[in-house]
Amino acid sequence: MPGNGNSLSRLRSAITVFFALDGFVFAGWVVRIPAIKEQTGASASALGLALLGVSAGAVVTMILTGRLCRRYGNHRVTVACAVLLSLSVALPPLTHSALALGLVLLVFGAAYGGINVAFNSAAVDLVAAMRRPIMPSFHAAFSLGGMIGAGLGALVAGSLSPTRHLLLLTVVGLVVTAVAGPTLLRQKPPGPPERERPAEGAAPRRLDGRTRGLVLVFGLIAGCTAYGEGALADWGALHLEEDLDASPGAAAIGYSCFALAMTVGRLTGTTLLERLGRTRTVVAGGATAAAGMLLGSLAPALWAALLGYAVTGVGLANLFPVAVERAGALAGPSGVATASTLGYGGMLLGPPAIGFMADWFSLPTALTSVAILAAVAALIGFATRRAAAP
Repeated sequence: MPGNGNSLSRLRSAITVFFALDGFVFAGWVVRIPAIKEQTGASASALGLALLGVSAGAVVTMILTGRLCRRYGNHRVTVACAVLLSLSVALPPLTHSALALGLVLLVFGAAYGGINVAFNSAAVDLVAAMRRPIMPSFHAAFSLGGMIGAGLGALVAGSLSPTRHLLLLTVVGLVVTAVAGPTLLRQKPPGPPERERPAEGAAPRRLDGRTRGLVLVFGLIAGCTAYGEGALADWGALHLEEDLDASPGAAAIGYSCFALAMTVGRLTGTTLLERLGRTRTVVAGGATAAAGMLLGSLAPALWAALLGYAVTGVGLANLFPVAVERAGALAGPSGVATASTLGYGGMLLGPPAIGFMADWFSLPTALTSVAILAAVAALIGFATRRAAAP
């Protein structure tokens, strides 16, 4: 029906806006971490402990948000977390010690984790209603928002203090939420197509051991993907600078190549999924990322390493969106929460794991672990191709 189609299109636009806002706010905070470190006078180790506040707040909240979504609805929780995220990003510049910074980052991390589960759950409902694999488009919006947030941060770093910059993010976040939020609050999450709805009076399906196992499998795929993202974000530039003698400027281009390629991959993800299906997309993406990261970590020339980073970005682009969408289709918000938590755990595990392996072996060898886990994701996707079919 045309009316229903227009309603779903408006809902898709609103959810996309919240994905982009999340990436924009988070990237804006990340680029000001050096200035916040200087302001608080924290040592590198003290700052590291304070930054764990984001992780701790996010992981704990991700576990709880599935229940909140079932009770209050994905849309309400998304809007509430967007308000909290926008307000809490202004708090770090007001702190003057690592302890205070860690405490406010617990709040920021809680909002970040909550909104990720809530809007991914809302997106899963919409994917089912529209019967199109549009999940990558939402994650492309997150990537684009992050690129804009980081770019804006780089532009204003010399002219605005961290306090004013992050307060600007608060204002932008609240305005965007005020504009896009009413669309979510007015509309109930769409139900599945008519032929997929349970018969009237039928008992709701209970999750069995097989379903829970599949959710964990999709969470592992998400974790393998996010491990690579975290590793390249923290160690990619250092590898180019120390092992390939790149200048700081050229080394910084490395992550940009990866992030841009991932964004492009997600923008074309819906078309790819429609043509290949989920299993082939996961297998091909994991294999592509594995080959790209072997090139990126072991290539003797800068241009080849940059090409490897870009190929890795294209390969990893759609693995996380597919994993979260399938987990949500199987188990609702709880499935999204489980997959997101495992995925976020992979992103947290990547950087320190790379650091330990670099000390034991070398940084190029350590970075090959990204290729290994990408290949593992591909193998998992292939091994569960029949059980995981929708």
